[in-house]
Amino acid sequence: MRPLRGCRGRGIVVRTVALCLAAGWALQTPGGVSLVVPQPNINATVAQNILLSVEYSCRGVATVEWKHVSTWGTTKIVEWKSGNYVNVSTVYKDRVTTFENGSIQLLNVGMRDAGYYFITVTEEHGTSTYGTIIVNVYEIIYEDLHFVAVLFVFLAAVSAILVCFMWLCNKSLRLFQKKMTHKLTASTTEEIELETIEC
Repeated sequence: MRPLRGCRGRGIVVRTVALCLAAGWALQTPGGVSLVVPQPNINATVAQNILLSVEYSCRGVATVEWKHVSTWGTTKIVEWKSGNYVNVSTVYKDRVTTFENGSIQLLNVGMRDAGYYFITVTEEHGTSTYGTIIVNVYEIIYEDLHFVAVLFVFLAAVSAILVCFMWLCNKSLRLFQKKMTHKLTASTTEEIELETIEC
């Protein structure tokens, strides 16, 4: 094998060494946060529990902060430092659960929980990364089903009352016809008796 000769060969060697040194320096210096948001859109119904799933990695200790932005304003949900503290907003007390990977679970969501959820992961050396999850919350239209059920029961009750009323009318009509037939028969019998007496 022949040794490299000339400037061109030395330039490649120098560049390769410089690249290796830069890579080693980058791996040794603190910093660098990565964040993965596997599900950036979540659809939920009212009273459902939802998981805002993320996964972060960093070399040092990270601070995780979640904020909610909607038409009602911006609200800080929770902030915590791995293994140190968890600071949950009073609005979300008893409704949020935190996980070591940066995810949170919201319990019993409502219509006001729809909107944008921003996560900020900050490493102790100041490097930050951001992620966003969009949450859509839909109402289950029980009111419409309730209205239909009440209307159906009401119509069934009205039809039962009408059937009973028609039955009573029919009974009354038959009794009336029976009385009229009896009176007519009695009247006819009287006429026949009168005719026989007159003859």
